[in-house]
Amino acid sequence: MASKSNVSVVIDLGTSKITALAGQRTEEGKIEILGSAKVPSSGIKRGVILNIDEAAASIDRVLSNLGDLPDIKIQKVDIAYAGQPVKICEHRGYRFTSDEGVVSLSDVNELFSEAKNIKPDKDFKILHIIPQGFVIDEEIKEINPVGITGRKIEAGYRLITVPEIHLANIERVMDKAGVKTGDIVFSPLATSDAVLTDDEKEMGVILLDMGAGTTKVSVYNEGILIHTAVVPFGGDVISKDFKEGCSILPKWAEQLKVQYGEALGDFADDQKIVTIPGHSGWEPKEISFKSLAFIIQARLEEIIDNVYYHIEKSGIADQIGSGIVITGGTGKMQNLVSLVKFRTGMDARLAFPVIRPAGVDKDFSFSDFYTALGLLKMSLEEKDPVPKEKRKRVKKKKEGGFSPWLKNVVQGVLDYVDDDEDVALN
Repeated sequence: MASKSNVSVVIDLGTSKITALAGQRTEEGKIEILGSAKVPSSGIKRGVILNIDEAAASIDRVLSNLGDLPDIKIQKVDIAYAGQPVKICEHRGYRFTSDEGVVSLSDVNELFSEAKNIKPDKDFKILHIIPQGFVIDEEIKEINPVGITGRKIEAGYRLITVPEIHLANIERVMDKAGVKTGDIVFSPLATSDAVLTDDEKEMGVILLDMGAGTTKVSVYNEGILIHTAVVPFGGDVISKDFKEGCSILPKWAEQLKVQYGEALGDFADDQKIVTIPGHSGWEPKEISFKSLAFIIQARLEEIIDNVYYHIEKSGIADQIGSGIVITGGTGKMQNLVSLVKFRTGMDARLAFPVIRPAGVDKDFSFSDFYTALGLLKMSLEEKDPVPKEKRKRVKKKKEGGFSPWLKNVVQGVLDYVDDDEDVALN
């Protein structure tokens, strides 16, 4: 029987769908899924709640569909959010260490509190504060500086800020659905926990989450999130192009995209034709697979080019050792990986889960729940933190020195292969 205090319930608020997971940690430390649900999204556009009543009804449905949770009454829910706009602020602070000349936890906490009290842009609120590393005596770089000798410690942070009204609307929706709002997490952080390995984050990797209403891009290097952004369009713009260009109903436009769409026009079969039914006295229409593919390709190229702008903005485009990991509903498009490689000049792959939870059958669709799965992991770790001795140690690095992964790149590749085999889906 699940313990009430150890169970977490999480929801991913998407433009096209809302997903939910309930889970707990087993005695062996694995994540166990107790319930899962997915419903069409209502009242949400581009990750932002527009209609309180419709969104609350969707939340109520997805929680009702979680299934039988013995002796568990859902009271609080953690939320994954990825609305647009998101603003990234940078902050640097410094302080001198105590008379002993050793960095203490108090020093680190004071610097963090300073960053926490930064006033973001008007009507925005800080959602996350992400340490970018510490510099001791202008020489030693360290992620975990406590215990390092030195007189001066400098800290860099990236602050993810979002409109206050978006967060207030989430709380209104959850209240209307009869549950309390737990932690609100920027969804790319949750997704990365589900689909990126520690080695990829260390070597440098880009997470490209292509949803229906938005496209999220996150850049990791040396284990740290160094840049993130939300592009305010996704797969829905393709459906809109079909609807307007072919003068068809929205439901048929979406079906054309999902059932027959592919990302490269040159690869599509120009001999194949799809017939769009007539309605209300209008004649049926025909369109070739190749024409559909070229419409899709044009839109996807626009999205990918926008994403690459943010990759360049991170300043380390030439230091990405792994490449681009693609996820999201639009990310399932046939030949998309090839298009991303061609458009960016970088390696790319489709996402797979690096978490293998218990309590799911072989037919469970992980790809629909990546963000919820990562958020569930974060939520459970908040309840039951990983012991310090098990946390990944980050090595010191001198200014201008080599990245830590270079020393262990061969072993890292071997570990990655082992991980891949361990979580491969059948």
